[in-house]
Amino acid sequence: MIRAYKFLMRPTVGQAAALGEMLRDHCSLYNGALQERRDAYRHVSKTSVRYGQQSAQLTEIRAFDPERQGRWSFSSQQATLRRLEKAFAAFFRRVKAGDKPGCPRFRGVNRFDTVDFPKDGDGCRWDSTPHDPTTRVRLQGVGHVKVNQHRPVAGKVKTVSVKREGRRWYVILTAEQAAPEPLPATGSVVGIDMGLANFLADSNGGFVASPRYGRKAAAKLGAAQRDLARFGRVRRDQRTANHQRAVQRVADLHRKVRRQRLDHAHKTALDLARAHDFIAHEDLKIRNMVKAPAPKPDPAMPGIFLPNGAAAKAGLNHSISDAGWGVFLTILHAKAESAGREVIAVDPRNTSRTCPECGHLSAENRPTQEKFHCVSCGHRAHADTVGALNVLRAGLARRDANPA
Repeated sequence: MIRAYKFLMRPTVGQAAALGEMLRDHCSLYNGALQERRDAYRHVSKTSVRYGQQSAQLTEIRAFDPERQGRWSFSSQQATLRRLEKAFAAFFRRVKAGDKPGCPRFRGVNRFDTVDFPKDGDGCRWDSTPHDPTTRVRLQGVGHVKVNQHRPVAGKVKTVSVKREGRRWYVILTAEQAAPEPLPATGSVVGIDMGLANFLADSNGGFVASPRYGRKAAAKLGAAQRDLARFGRVRRDQRTANHQRAVQRVADLHRKVRRQRLDHAHKTALDLARAHDFIAHEDLKIRNMVKAPAPKPDPAMPGIFLPNGAAAKAGLNHSISDAGWGVFLTILHAKAESAGREVIAVDPRNTSRTCPECGHLSAENRPTQEKFHCVSCGHRAHADTVGALNVLRAGLARRDANPA
């Protein structure tokens, strides 16, 4: 299996400047390759330019610009061109599927934050000074950069990536490892129902409170964004010191909320993976759930639109995004795989409207957001617990129908 590790780098002032130049030049390469594809398609011949053709030009580009493009790893530049190729592949896939296509766009220097090295030892070297007690990563054109390695790396390092987050620099490794030893069996099965009032409810009657980190930080974040809005929109290199501090303040608050949300997701998923052999959850289509409602034109008055509940839906969308269901479910699957547990996603439709005792399905079974009262047999319970029970039942039925 492949596992990723993320470590904080501690570059010197000169190394930090070189890392910034590396991102700038890779961003320039990405935008130049994108421009070439656009120009070729706009030509009367409608020519298509692919990765292989652009990769073959790298030797000439590096020779023409040795002080910028020639400084960096050839393989990392190929990885940047592959990123553009993937962006166009996803674009054409969405076009064929009839979705909103979203053509690849040019990247600003402040929005291009990652450089990939496809192979350890090719333009980069993890743990480049093994004789030194301080771990370092060597990057071509930058040098040996100190790394705060807070845990050991197991397995063989395959790829290395450098990422900028605000003023901090991180190195991300992917390591190939043998299949881990599964945790001892517990004999327990559970179904979970994701929510907003509670982060999740399980089929055993337990609840995990929703931390609402985004809502708690809303006041500070709003004040920081208002301070930032006082400055005009200028180029990044023309910002004053106060402007830069305002930008950094907003970025730091967003980063703190994101890290808090990740920490909560990791801890909650780990508790579930340790306690249960089988976990069933709802197959949530989160992207569809946070879509804005379609406008409602007034047929009697052209150019006028009727109320469509967009304000209320925007608040709901913000709460869903703050809960971080997608991040949590991704982490849950990864931890369950490492622990040798089984996770199954089931259709969430009517799970909180079906009585787990008699099977009666009715919208009247759920008179309020929290209460469940079956109109057929009189069963009463918390609506989220009922949903979790029905999710577990559907998950077990699916597992039994498709044995491994």
